Order: sequence, then structure tokens, then C-alpha cells
Amino acid sequence: MVKITKEKLLKASIAAIFSTVTIGSLTLLTYKTPLGLFLAASFGSSMVLLYGFPESPFAQPKNIFFGHFLTSLVGILFINYVSLPIFINLALAVGTGIFFMIILDVVHPPAGGNPVIVIIGGVSYEYLINPMIFGCLIILLFGIILNKFILKKNYPLN
Repeated sequence: MVKITKEKLLKASIAAIFSTVTIGSLTLLTYKTPLGLFLAASFGSSMVLLYGFPESPFAQPKNIFFGHFLTSLVGILFINYVSLPIFINLALAVGTGIFFMIILDVVHPPAGGNPVIVIIGGVSYEYLINPMIFGCLIILLFGIILNKFILKKNYPLN
């Protein structure tokens, strides 16, 4: 049986509300303005870390930004320069993205799925700008405002 404490209920509610606000804002920018794409499927799982577990090293701004950017870039490079069957490209791109996140100390687990999204979607280099760069910057702006200024948490840690 799961025990629901007041603290757990508050944490879950805050994470749910701010995830809704953040993804809702990105959705509005994507569908109600001519500014382009601001959403990536992996941003949904970034919300879990950013709002549910902001003290995690995986939820820190450099990890969120560079994790998403790096793994998306890897996927795009595989689309353009590796001519192998898709089932091999997908596997190699995910592994390569994870390798570089670990080597460069910017691990963000939700970003591990970006090469799959990028390769299946057949996106171009523009995807790095929108949604990755601008989407991540908006996510981080919301995350810092909530965690540091509203909840008065020590965020970011670095």
C-alpha cells in the first residue's frame, strides 16, 4: 500500500501544476503563434526531474540544456552522415548520445530519447534551434522561477 503524506501530496501537486503550465506555454507558442516548434516529446519527462526532483544532478540547467541539445545533434548527424538501416542508426545514435552526455558530464535521462525522436521524425538542423534551444531556455526560465524564487529552493545547485 502506498502511503500518501502531506509532503508527498504537496510535491506531486506542485510538479503537476508547473509541468502543466510549462508544457502548456510551449504548446501555445507552438500552435498559436507563427514562431515555430517549441515542443519535443522528451520535454514531458524533463518535467518530472525539473519539478519533482530539482535537487537531482540530472535536473540542473546545464544537464537539461546540453543533454537535449547534444543528443538531438547526434540524431541529426546520424540522419545526415550515417547510411545504415534505421534499426542500426537508432541504436547507435542513442548509444552515442548517452556516451557523450556521460563524457561531457551533462547527463539528462529524458534526453536519451531524443535521437529516436529526431531520426524517426527526420528533422533538420533547424530542430536544434526550435524546439531544442528555445524550448529548453523557456523550460529553464520557468524552472528557475519556480524552484529558486517561488519555492525558495537552492536551484540551480551549480
